[in-house]
Amino acid sequence: MGRMSKLCIGVLGSGSGSNMQSILDAIAAGRLAADVACVISDVPGARILERARTHQLPGVYIDPAPFKTKLDGMAEQCVIETLRAHGVDTVVLAGFMRMVKPGLLRAFPQRVVNIHPALLPAFPGMQAWEQALKHGAKVAGCTVHFVDEGMDTGPIIVQRVVPVHCDDTAASLHARIQEQEHQAYPEALQLLAEGRLRVEGRRVLVQSA
Repeated sequence: MGRMSKLCIGVLGSGSGSNMQSILDAIAAGRLAADVACVISDVPGARILERARTHQLPGVYIDPAPFKTKLDGMAEQCVIETLRAHGVDTVVLAGFMRMVKPGLLRAFPQRVVNIHPALLPAFPGMQAWEQALKHGAKVAGCTVHFVDEGMDTGPIIVQRVVPVHCDDTAASLHARIQEQEHQAYPEALQLLAEGRLRVEGRRVLVQSA
């Protein structure tokens, strides 16, 4: 087992920031050895920036232009510089709706983590809970994974399963998945902080405590 090392987290998000809130709650409760050093959004009015201000955290909007779906070019460089200026060692994607490119991954090798509302490799991409419903899946869930250059393809750290009920709507299933996300993300980050994760090819091995 590796040595415990408190994470210095930089959060990238585009929306409400509920997963960031779960991380902050876990830190406050002593379940996660980490500090959130800064919050970056590609959406100027995103609620995640309001949450950052509420918690007296630096919240920064970085204009992603001219790109619509990826973090690249000058915007990517600005994100990297901002993260480094705040001493970040672990990048947490919390509802960040852009493809991460090699520059960020090289800047933080095997330290960029994402959560996805499906049991990967099933249902990558957008609105994964709706995909699960439309395909008649009996179970759904969430996946915390290291980020690579693909879309939701990186090595899997933690997964949580939820049942799909016959009367589920997209909203009710998504809400149940989010409950598990809010437990799984701090759990995965704590394993990282404890030095218990080792990546071998596509597998993430979790060493015993």
